[in-house]
Amino acid sequence: MNHTPLHSLAAGALLALACASSPAHAADIKIAHIYSKTGALEAYGKQTQTGLMMGLEYATGGSMTVKGRKIVVIEKDDQGKPDVGKSLLAQAYGDDKVDLAVGPTSSGVAIAMLPVAEEYKKVLLVEPAVADSITGSKWNRYVFRSGRNSSQDAIANAVALDKPGVTIATLAQDYAFGRDGVKAFSQALSGKGAKLVHEEYLPTSTTDFTAGAQRLIDALKNQPGRKVIFVIWAGAGNPFKIADLDLKRYGIEIASGGNILPAMVAYKQFPGMQGATYYYFGIPKNPANIWLVAEHYKKFKTPPDFFTAGGMTAGIALVEALKKADDAGSEQLIKAMEGMAFQSPKGKMVFRKEDHQALQSMYHFQIKADPAFAWGVPELVRELTIDEIKLPLRNKL
Repeated sequence: MNHTPLHSLAAGALLALACASSPAHAADIKIAHIYSKTGALEAYGKQTQTGLMMGLEYATGGSMTVKGRKIVVIEKDDQGKPDVGKSLLAQAYGDDKVDLAVGPTSSGVAIAMLPVAEEYKKVLLVEPAVADSITGSKWNRYVFRSGRNSSQDAIANAVALDKPGVTIATLAQDYAFGRDGVKAFSQALSGKGAKLVHEEYLPTSTTDFTAGAQRLIDALKNQPGRKVIFVIWAGAGNPFKIADLDLKRYGIEIASGGNILPAMVAYKQFPGMQGATYYYFGIPKNPANIWLVAEHYKKFKTPPDFFTAGGMTAGIALVEALKKADDAGSEQLIKAMEGMAFQSPKGKMVFRKEDHQALQSMYHFQIKADPAFAWGVPELVRELTIDEIKLPLRNKL
Protein backbone atom coordinates (compact mmCIF):
# COMPACT_ATOMS: atom_id res chain seq x y z
CA MET A 1 0.00 0.00 0.00
CA ASN A 2 1.48 3.35 -1.08
CA HIS A 3 1.54 6.18 1.41
CA THR A 4 1.83 9.71 0.01
CA PRO A 5 3.81 11.91 2.38
CA LEU A 6 1.72 14.52 4.17
CA HIS A 7 3.94 17.40 3.02
CA SER A 8 3.31 16.40 -0.63
CA LEU A 9 -0.46 16.41 -0.07
CA ALA A 10 -0.22 19.81 1.58
CA ALA A 11 1.85 21.20 -1.29
CA GLY A 12 -0.65 19.83 -3.81
CA ALA A 13 -3.57 21.37 -1.94
CA LEU A 14 -1.82 24.74 -1.80
CA LEU A 15 -1.09 24.57 -5.55
CA ALA A 16 -4.73 23.74 -6.33
CA LEU A 17 -5.87 26.60 -4.10
CA ALA A 18 -3.47 29.04 -5.82
CA CYS A 19 -4.70 27.99 -9.27
CA ALA A 20 -8.34 28.36 -8.24
CA SER A 21 -7.86 31.82 -6.80
CA SER A 22 -5.77 33.31 -9.67
CA PRO A 23 -7.67 34.54 -12.73
CA ALA A 24 -7.29 32.52 -15.93
CA HIS A 25 -4.69 34.07 -18.25
CA ALA A 26 -6.56 35.98 -20.94
CA ALA A 27 -5.69 34.62 -24.36
CA ASP A 28 -3.93 36.92 -26.81
CA ILE A 29 -5.94 38.57 -29.58
CA LYS A 30 -4.27 37.30 -32.72
CA ILE A 31 -4.41 39.39 -35.90
CA ALA A 32 -2.91 38.31 -39.23
CA HIS A 33 -1.61 41.07 -41.49
CA ILE A 34 -1.30 39.72 -45.03
CA TYR A 35 0.27 42.21 -47.39
CA SER A 36 2.82 42.80 -50.17
CA LYS A 37 6.06 42.69 -48.19
CA THR A 38 7.63 42.03 -51.60
CA GLY A 39 6.41 42.46 -55.17
CA ALA A 40 5.24 45.41 -57.26
CA LEU A 41 3.29 47.03 -54.40
CA GLU A 42 5.97 46.54 -51.73
CA ALA A 43 6.20 50.29 -50.98
CA TYR A 44 2.46 50.42 -50.25
CA GLY A 45 2.58 47.28 -48.11
CA LYS A 46 5.40 48.53 -45.93
CA GLN A 47 3.62 51.82 -45.30
CA THR A 48 0.43 49.95 -44.33
CA GLN A 49 2.34 47.76 -41.86
CA THR A 50 3.98 50.81 -40.25
CA GLY A 51 0.62 52.55 -40.02
CA LEU A 52 -1.17 49.50 -38.63
CA MET A 53 1.28 49.17 -35.75
CA MET A 54 1.10 52.93 -35.07
CA GLY A 55 -2.71 52.76 -35.12
CA LEU A 56 -2.76 49.90 -32.60
CA GLU A 57 -0.32 51.84 -30.42
CA TYR A 58 -2.38 55.05 -30.65
CA ALA A 59 -5.75 53.43 -29.98
CA THR A 60 -4.49 51.39 -27.00
CA GLY A 61 -2.58 54.29 -25.45
CA GLY A 62 0.67 52.42 -26.01
CA SER A 63 -0.37 49.30 -24.05
CA MET A 64 -1.06 47.08 -27.11
CA THR A 65 -3.80 45.46 -25.04
CA VAL A 66 -7.62 45.52 -25.15
CA LYS A 67 -9.60 44.52 -22.05
CA GLY A 68 -6.46 42.98 -20.58
CA ARG A 69 -5.74 40.89 -23.68
CA LYS A 70 -2.49 41.40 -25.56
CA ILE A 71 -2.67 42.13 -29.30
CA VAL A 72 -0.32 39.96 -31.34
CA VAL A 73 0.17 40.71 -35.05
CA ILE A 74 1.35 37.88 -37.33
CA GLU A 75 2.81 39.14 -40.62
CA LYS A 76 2.56 37.22 -43.90
CA ASP A 77 3.88 38.15 -47.36
CA ASP A 78 1.44 37.53 -50.23
CA GLN A 79 4.03 38.82 -52.76
CA GLY A 80 1.16 40.46 -54.65
CA LYS A 81 0.01 37.00 -55.86
CA PRO A 82 -3.69 36.05 -55.50
CA ASP A 83 -3.06 32.30 -54.99
CA VAL A 84 -0.44 33.01 -52.31
CA GLY A 85 -2.72 35.47 -50.48
CA LYS A 86 -5.59 32.98 -50.54
CA SER A 87 -3.53 30.16 -49.03
CA LEU A 88 -1.92 32.43 -46.43
CA LEU A 89 -5.33 33.59 -45.20
CA ALA A 90 -6.55 29.99 -44.92
CA GLN A 91 -3.35 29.17 -42.99
CA ALA A 92 -3.88 32.17 -40.68
CA TYR A 93 -7.50 31.29 -39.89
CA GLY A 94 -6.95 27.52 -39.76
CA ASP A 95 -3.47 26.83 -38.41
CA ASP A 96 -2.59 30.07 -36.62
CA LYS A 97 -6.12 30.41 -35.20
CA VAL A 98 -6.13 34.18 -35.63
CA ASP A 99 -9.23 36.05 -34.49
CA LEU A 100 -9.29 38.23 -37.61
CA ALA A 101 -7.13 39.38 -40.50
CA VAL A 102 -6.11 42.66 -42.15
CA GLY A 103 -4.99 43.21 -45.75
CA PRO A 104 -4.09 42.85 -48.51
CA THR A 105 -2.34 45.48 -50.64
CA SER A 106 -3.48 44.33 -54.09
CA SER A 107 -7.10 44.26 -55.25
CA GLY A 108 -6.46 41.05 -57.20
CA VAL A 109 -5.22 39.36 -54.02
CA ALA A 110 -8.15 40.72 -52.00
CA ILE A 111 -10.71 39.27 -54.41
CA ALA A 112 -9.06 35.84 -54.09
CA MET A 113 -9.13 36.12 -50.28
CA LEU A 114 -12.79 37.08 -49.81
CA PRO A 115 -14.26 33.55 -50.13
CA VAL A 116 -11.75 32.30 -47.54
CA ALA A 117 -13.14 34.73 -44.94
CA GLU A 118 -16.62 33.42 -45.70
CA GLU A 119 -15.53 29.77 -45.54
CA TYR A 120 -13.85 30.21 -42.14
CA LYS A 121 -16.53 32.66 -40.94
CA LYS A 122 -13.88 35.13 -39.75
CA VAL A 123 -13.56 38.88 -40.24
CA LEU A 124 -11.25 40.26 -42.93
CA LEU A 125 -10.62 44.01 -42.68
CA VAL A 126 -9.51 45.08 -46.16
CA GLU A 127 -6.80 47.74 -46.19
CA PRO A 128 -5.75 49.21 -48.61
CA ALA A 129 -7.01 47.25 -51.70
CA VAL A 130 -9.36 49.57 -53.61
CA ALA A 131 -11.45 47.67 -56.22
CA ASP A 132 -15.19 48.35 -55.88
CA SER A 133 -16.02 44.65 -56.21
CA ILE A 134 -14.45 43.95 -52.78
CA THR A 135 -17.40 45.65 -51.05
CA GLY A 136 -19.51 45.17 -54.19
CA SER A 137 -20.21 42.10 -56.30
CA LYS A 138 -17.61 39.87 -54.54
CA TRP A 139 -18.57 40.95 -51.00
CA ASN A 140 -19.68 38.76 -48.10
CA ARG A 141 -20.73 39.64 -44.55
CA TYR A 142 -17.29 38.90 -43.04
CA VAL A 143 -15.65 41.59 -45.18
CA PHE A 144 -15.12 45.17 -43.94
CA ARG A 145 -12.98 47.84 -45.59
CA SER A 146 -11.33 50.75 -43.78
CA GLY A 147 -9.60 51.88 -46.99
CA ARG A 148 -11.35 53.91 -49.64
CA ASN A 149 -12.84 52.21 -52.71
CA SER A 150 -12.63 53.02 -56.43
CA SER A 151 -15.95 54.86 -56.36
CA GLN A 152 -14.84 57.19 -53.56
CA ASP A 153 -11.72 57.99 -55.59
CA ALA A 154 -13.74 58.35 -58.77
CA ILE A 155 -16.56 60.49 -57.42
CA ALA A 156 -14.06 62.84 -55.77
CA ASN A 157 -11.95 63.11 -58.94
CA ALA A 158 -15.08 63.64 -61.04
CA VAL A 159 -15.95 66.62 -58.81
CA ALA A 160 -12.50 68.05 -59.58
CA LEU A 161 -12.65 67.46 -63.36
CA ASP A 162 -16.30 67.34 -64.37
CA LYS A 163 -16.99 70.64 -66.09
CA PRO A 164 -18.84 71.44 -69.34
CA GLY A 165 -16.56 71.40 -72.38
CA VAL A 166 -14.03 68.96 -70.87
CA THR A 167 -13.09 65.85 -72.86
CA ILE A 168 -11.33 63.05 -70.95
CA ALA A 169 -9.42 59.89 -71.86
CA THR A 170 -8.27 57.50 -69.14
CA LEU A 171 -4.99 55.61 -68.72
CA ALA A 172 -5.18 52.72 -66.25
CA GLN A 173 -3.68 49.35 -65.38
CA ASP A 174 -5.31 46.27 -66.83
CA TYR A 175 -6.53 44.58 -63.64
CA ALA A 176 -9.28 45.02 -61.04
CA PHE A 177 -7.89 48.27 -59.57
CA GLY A 178 -7.64 50.01 -62.95
CA ARG A 179 -10.82 48.67 -64.54
CA ASP A 180 -13.00 49.24 -61.46
CA GLY A 181 -11.49 52.71 -61.13
CA VAL A 182 -12.32 53.71 -64.70
CA LYS A 183 -15.81 52.20 -64.51
CA ALA A 184 -16.59 54.14 -61.33
CA PHE A 185 -15.04 57.33 -62.76
CA SER A 186 -17.11 57.00 -65.94
CA GLN A 187 -20.32 56.52 -63.93
CA ALA A 188 -19.47 59.47 -61.69
CA LEU A 189 -19.05 61.70 -64.76
CA SER A 190 -22.28 60.72 -66.47
CA GLY A 191 -24.48 63.62 -67.49
CA LYS A 192 -22.61 66.38 -65.64
CA GLY A 193 -20.75 68.06 -68.50
CA ALA A 194 -17.46 66.29 -69.19
CA LYS A 195 -17.34 63.42 -71.68
CA LEU A 196 -15.15 60.32 -71.66
CA VAL A 197 -13.98 59.39 -75.18
CA HIS A 198 -11.33 56.68 -74.70
CA GLU A 199 -10.16 54.11 -72.14
CA GLU A 200 -6.55 52.90 -72.41
CA TYR A 201 -5.54 49.84 -70.35
CA LEU A 202 -1.91 48.74 -70.13
CA PRO A 203 -0.21 45.83 -68.31
CA THR A 204 0.89 46.54 -64.73
CA SER A 205 4.49 45.85 -65.82
CA THR A 206 4.49 48.61 -68.49
CA THR A 207 7.59 50.78 -68.65
CA ASP A 208 7.27 52.05 -72.25
CA PHE A 209 4.10 54.10 -72.52
CA THR A 210 4.67 55.36 -76.09
CA ALA A 211 2.10 53.21 -77.92
CA GLY A 212 -0.60 53.78 -75.30
CA ALA A 213 0.11 57.49 -75.24
CA GLN A 214 -0.25 57.72 -79.02
CA ARG A 215 -3.71 56.14 -78.83
CA LEU A 216 -4.65 58.64 -76.12
CA ILE A 217 -3.36 61.56 -78.20
CA ASP A 218 -5.26 60.34 -81.27
CA ALA A 219 -8.48 60.13 -79.24
CA LEU A 220 -8.12 63.66 -77.86
CA LYS A 221 -6.17 65.85 -80.30
CA ASN A 222 -9.10 66.92 -82.49
CA GLN A 223 -11.54 67.43 -79.62
CA PRO A 224 -12.69 70.99 -78.86
CA GLY A 225 -12.28 72.66 -75.46
CA ARG A 226 -10.24 71.37 -72.53
CA LYS A 227 -8.61 67.95 -73.07
CA VAL A 228 -7.45 65.78 -70.15
CA ILE A 229 -5.74 62.40 -69.75
CA PHE A 230 -6.82 61.07 -66.35
CA VAL A 231 -4.29 58.57 -64.95
CA ILE A 232 -5.22 55.73 -62.55
CA TRP A 233 -1.98 53.90 -61.76
CA ALA A 234 -0.41 52.04 -58.84
CA GLY A 235 3.01 50.57 -58.15
CA ALA A 236 5.85 50.35 -60.65
CA GLY A 237 6.16 52.27 -63.92
CA ASN A 238 5.84 56.01 -64.43
CA PRO A 239 2.84 56.84 -66.65
CA PHE A 240 3.66 60.55 -66.34
CA LYS A 241 6.45 59.93 -68.86
CA ILE A 242 3.77 60.51 -71.50
CA ALA A 243 4.22 64.24 -70.80
CA ASP A 244 7.55 63.92 -72.64
CA LEU A 245 5.59 63.32 -75.87
CA ASP A 246 4.78 67.03 -76.06
CA LEU A 247 1.13 66.79 -75.04
CA LYS A 248 1.04 70.58 -74.77
CA ARG A 249 1.33 70.77 -78.56
CA TYR A 250 -2.19 69.31 -78.69
CA GLY A 251 -3.45 71.26 -75.68
CA ILE A 252 -3.69 68.05 -73.64
CA GLU A 253 -3.35 68.13 -69.83
CA ILE A 254 -2.62 65.32 -67.40
CA ALA A 255 -4.67 64.82 -64.24
CA SER A 256 -4.52 62.18 -61.53
CA GLY A 257 -5.63 61.42 -58.00
CA GLY A 258 -3.33 61.42 -54.99
CA ASN A 259 -0.52 58.93 -54.54
CA ILE A 260 2.49 58.11 -52.39
CA LEU A 261 5.09 60.86 -52.04
CA PRO A 262 7.72 59.28 -54.35
CA ALA A 263 5.08 59.01 -57.12
CA MET A 264 4.09 62.65 -56.58
CA VAL A 265 7.61 63.81 -57.44
CA ALA A 266 6.34 63.55 -61.04
CA TYR A 267 3.43 65.87 -60.14
CA LYS A 268 5.84 68.73 -59.47
CA GLN A 269 6.15 69.33 -63.22
CA PHE A 270 2.37 69.92 -63.39
CA PRO A 271 1.70 72.93 -61.11
CA GLY A 272 -2.00 73.76 -61.11
CA MET A 273 -3.00 70.15 -61.84
CA GLN A 274 -6.23 69.30 -60.05
CA GLY A 275 -7.52 66.02 -58.74
CA ALA A 276 -8.70 64.41 -55.54
CA THR A 277 -6.82 62.47 -52.91
CA TYR A 278 -7.51 60.05 -50.10
CA TYR A 279 -4.83 61.55 -47.84
CA TYR A 280 -1.92 63.96 -47.68
CA PHE A 281 -0.26 64.53 -44.32
CA GLY A 282 -0.60 68.33 -44.48
CA ILE A 283 -4.36 68.40 -45.09
CA PRO A 284 -6.44 66.90 -42.23
CA LYS A 285 -6.52 68.78 -38.93
CA ASN A 286 -7.51 66.40 -36.12
CA PRO A 287 -5.88 64.77 -33.05
CA ALA A 288 -5.16 61.42 -34.73
CA ASN A 289 -3.39 63.03 -37.69
CA ILE A 290 -1.46 65.47 -35.49
CA TRP A 291 -0.20 62.46 -33.46
CA LEU A 292 0.60 60.45 -36.61
CA VAL A 293 2.61 63.24 -38.25
CA ALA A 294 4.56 64.03 -35.06
CA GLU A 295 5.31 60.38 -34.20
CA HIS A 296 6.25 59.49 -37.77
CA TYR A 297 8.70 62.38 -37.97
CA LYS A 298 10.12 61.32 -34.59
CA LYS A 299 10.58 57.67 -35.64
CA PHE A 300 11.49 57.98 -39.33
CA LYS A 301 12.47 61.65 -39.91
CA THR A 302 9.88 61.77 -42.73
CA PRO A 303 6.16 62.59 -42.95
CA PRO A 304 3.61 59.75 -42.97
CA ASP A 305 2.52 58.76 -46.44
CA PHE A 306 -0.70 57.78 -48.21
CA PHE A 307 -0.87 54.17 -47.02
CA THR A 308 0.59 54.88 -43.57
CA ALA A 309 -2.62 56.76 -42.78
CA GLY A 310 -4.64 53.83 -44.08
CA GLY A 311 -2.80 51.35 -41.91
CA MET A 312 -3.32 53.57 -38.86
CA THR A 313 -7.03 53.79 -39.68
CA ALA A 314 -7.26 49.99 -39.77
CA GLY A 315 -5.49 49.71 -36.41
CA ILE A 316 -7.79 52.24 -34.75
CA ALA A 317 -10.90 50.58 -36.23
CA LEU A 318 -9.85 47.16 -34.90
CA VAL A 319 -9.20 48.43 -31.39
CA GLU A 320 -12.50 50.33 -31.31
CA ALA A 321 -14.36 47.21 -32.50
CA LEU A 322 -12.62 44.98 -29.94
CA LYS A 323 -13.47 47.46 -27.16
CA LYS A 324 -17.10 47.53 -28.25
CA ALA A 325 -17.54 43.78 -28.83
CA ASP A 326 -18.25 41.36 -25.98
CA ASP A 327 -15.44 39.12 -27.30
CA ALA A 328 -13.26 38.70 -30.38
CA GLY A 329 -15.64 36.20 -32.01
CA SER A 330 -16.76 36.97 -35.55
CA GLU A 331 -20.44 37.53 -34.77
CA GLN A 332 -19.64 39.92 -31.94
CA LEU A 333 -17.16 41.82 -34.12
CA ILE A 334 -19.64 42.11 -37.00
CA LYS A 335 -22.31 43.38 -34.62
CA ALA A 336 -19.86 45.93 -33.18
CA MET A 337 -18.53 47.10 -36.56
CA GLU A 338 -21.73 47.48 -38.57
CA GLY A 339 -22.59 51.19 -38.47
CA MET A 340 -19.63 51.89 -36.15
CA ALA A 341 -18.25 55.44 -36.23
CA PHE A 342 -14.60 55.95 -35.32
CA GLN A 343 -11.90 58.60 -35.55
CA SER A 344 -9.02 58.30 -38.00
CA PRO A 345 -6.20 60.49 -39.36
CA LYS A 346 -8.86 61.74 -41.79
CA GLY A 347 -11.37 62.51 -39.06
CA LYS A 348 -14.64 60.63 -38.59
CA MET A 349 -15.30 57.44 -40.55
CA VAL A 350 -18.33 55.14 -40.47
CA PHE A 351 -18.61 51.48 -41.53
CA ARG A 352 -21.78 51.51 -43.62
CA LYS A 353 -24.08 48.79 -42.33
CA GLU A 354 -25.21 47.56 -45.75
CA ASP A 355 -21.79 46.83 -47.32
CA HIS A 356 -19.24 47.46 -44.52
CA GLN A 357 -17.45 50.12 -46.60
CA ALA A 358 -15.88 52.89 -44.53
CA LEU A 359 -17.51 56.19 -45.49
CA GLN A 360 -14.95 59.01 -45.34
CA SER A 361 -13.94 62.46 -46.55
CA MET A 362 -11.86 62.96 -49.69
CA TYR A 363 -9.84 66.03 -50.65
CA HIS A 364 -10.03 68.08 -53.87
CA PHE A 365 -6.51 69.45 -54.43
CA GLN A 366 -4.42 71.61 -56.71
CA ILE A 367 -0.71 70.90 -57.14
CA LYS A 368 1.79 73.51 -56.02
CA ALA A 369 5.50 73.32 -56.85
CA ASP A 370 7.07 74.18 -53.50
CA PRO A 371 10.92 74.25 -53.42
CA ALA A 372 10.83 72.94 -49.83
CA PHE A 373 9.46 69.55 -51.04
CA ALA A 374 10.70 67.09 -53.65
CA TRP A 375 7.12 66.26 -54.65
CA GLY A 376 4.24 68.32 -56.01
CA VAL A 377 2.33 69.52 -52.95
CA PRO A 378 -1.44 68.89 -53.08
CA GLU A 379 -2.98 72.04 -51.61
CA LEU A 380 -6.54 71.69 -50.39
CA VAL A 381 -9.20 73.22 -52.62
CA ARG A 382 -12.11 71.70 -50.72
CA GLU A 383 -12.87 68.80 -48.38
CA LEU A 384 -15.50 66.53 -49.90
CA THR A 385 -17.46 65.21 -46.93
CA ILE A 386 -19.17 61.85 -46.38
CA ASP A 387 -22.52 63.47 -47.17
CA GLU A 388 -21.25 64.95 -50.45
CA ILE A 389 -19.84 61.69 -51.78
CA LYS A 390 -23.04 59.86 -52.67
CA LEU A 391 -21.47 56.43 -52.64
CA PRO A 392 -23.52 53.79 -54.49
CA LEU A 393 -24.16 50.41 -52.92
CA ARG A 394 -22.64 47.80 -55.22
CA ASN A 395 -23.02 44.55 -53.29
CA LYS A 396 -25.71 41.95 -53.93
CA LEU A 397 -28.08 43.07 -51.18
